[in-house]
Amino acid sequence: MRIAIGMALYLSGVALAGEPLANAMAELQPSSLSRDAQQAELQWFIEAARPFQGVQIRVIAERIDTHWYEANVLAPLFSQLTGIRVIHEVSGEDDVVNKLRAQQQTGLSLYDAYISDSDLLGQHFREGQVLELSAFMHGEGAAVTLPSLDLADFIGLPFVTAPDGKLYQLPDQQFANLYWYRQDWFARPELRKAFRERYGYELDVPQNWSAYEDIAAFFSEQVREIDGQRVYGHMDYGAFDPSLGWRLSDAWLGMAGVADTGLPNGLPVDDWGIRVEGCRPAGASMSRGGALDSPAAVYALRQYIDWLKRYAPPEAQQMTFNQAGNVAAEGQIAQQIFWYTAFTADYTRPGSAMLDADGKPKWRVAPSPRGAYWRAGMKSGYQDVGAWTLLKATPLKQRQAAWLYAQFVVSKSVSLRKTLVGLTPIRRSDLESPALLDAAPRLGGLVEFYRSPAAQRWTPTGANVPDYSGMASHWWRQLYPALSGQLSASQAMGNLAAALDQHLQQLGARQQHACAPQMNPQGDPADWLSKPGAPWPALAEERPAGRTLPYQEALRAWD
Repeated sequence: MRIAIGMALYLSGVALAGEPLANAMAELQPSSLSRDAQQAELQWFIEAARPFQGVQIRVIAERIDTHWYEANVLAPLFSQLTGIRVIHEVSGEDDVVNKLRAQQQTGLSLYDAYISDSDLLGQHFREGQVLELSAFMHGEGAAVTLPSLDLADFIGLPFVTAPDGKLYQLPDQQFANLYWYRQDWFARPELRKAFRERYGYELDVPQNWSAYEDIAAFFSEQVREIDGQRVYGHMDYGAFDPSLGWRLSDAWLGMAGVADTGLPNGLPVDDWGIRVEGCRPAGASMSRGGALDSPAAVYALRQYIDWLKRYAPPEAQQMTFNQAGNVAAEGQIAQQIFWYTAFTADYTRPGSAMLDADGKPKWRVAPSPRGAYWRAGMKSGYQDVGAWTLLKATPLKQRQAAWLYAQFVVSKSVSLRKTLVGLTPIRRSDLESPALLDAAPRLGGLVEFYRSPAAQRWTPTGANVPDYSGMASHWWRQLYPALSGQLSASQAMGNLAAALDQHLQQLGARQQHACAPQMNPQGDPADWLSKPGAPWPALAEERPAGRTLPYQEALRAWD
């Protein structure tokens, strides 16, 4: 009788333990793993988490679809599997950055982990407060490091590895800024004929800013209305908001051609216009060898303002990143030079105005056109890599529990399903999976981009920026007066260069690191302009002839 009762209790316990695993297996389909391998990986999390039963962790991430899925689906699944309670907060990007900065400055334990941009890498490896994952995984975190984590499978690993060769963050999601356009409109014979007659070349994917501007003017000023609806040839945003700074720093100047050649960000001058000597930032202004107030930078800001005011819907001037993200999905925008692929999910939902009768996209993405100063060998655009970031000061048990959760949401058991929901891929194995290849025709070129070698030429802010969280605020505060008409583009870029020079100088006095800023002495900008490389001297012609390519030919540029 005792044996029978004992067996019944044992079997009951197996059923209770198996139910969360069964729920997880049901939700996390498809997976790049076989069913047995996925079950074994999830079982590893159950076993590894046994010492952390009842532990509560707090994490925070920015407001995109991928993180909503993590917060609302994956966090509860993980808690059911492991007994670790997860509070996964989703907030604005500026709030995430500010809270991370506040925790570092005050020592208060606000969160146990952050999903924050790899743009902060230069700050992380210089300031010494962020956990070096390379050492942690082989030391205090060895027992809670997933054997099948497979770092080599992460496509964004170079973007979270510092110049010292150490890994400071783990990619959670990636999205790039690409050119977006209404393929259905571009294919209309009457529009193609009208464009050819007016501009002398084909209405196709623009390869330079001149062609982009011609297309913007064509739709906003000549076409004006399609199927009874007012249409515009451009979309962007210009509100006095932190997101304006990210729009311009990440990496509008890089697309214009401000930096030197060389990946990931240009060397010795990067796409923030900062000159680096060795690994030491040496100045942003031309007087110190930087390029932030150079002719190329002034040209970039001038074009941004001009297009926003002339070719975008009037309300765009008062919009922020999140407000502007879905405007094109409403069906009145012909193209966007800088469309964040994080919004892809919103453009592929059933019932969207961006889908045809067969559920296929009316739009496509392609390589972004480049500015007049851009040349071969420069970065081609910006790629956001939101990555798990842990702090050294977080108590060990909390760090280990948070590391388990971080690995869970990027594991091979989870990542393909998460990619299909949020469309922010992080693993090669997912990009090569039959499920994602089957989805590719519905995603307008997104899969083709990430499967191409070009994905490495769309890069985040590099490790040259030694204090992203502090320096990013200068961009929107200093450049907004040019958008509002209070200052010229040249004056605003000059003010920004001076502000970053001062910030770098202050950091150099404070940071105790071999790669801390060490400013070049001030000199005559003309001396730097006469030398090879950035800062580039002014071009005699900043508006060359427009050039376009058919879509399939434009895609070959990714190869």
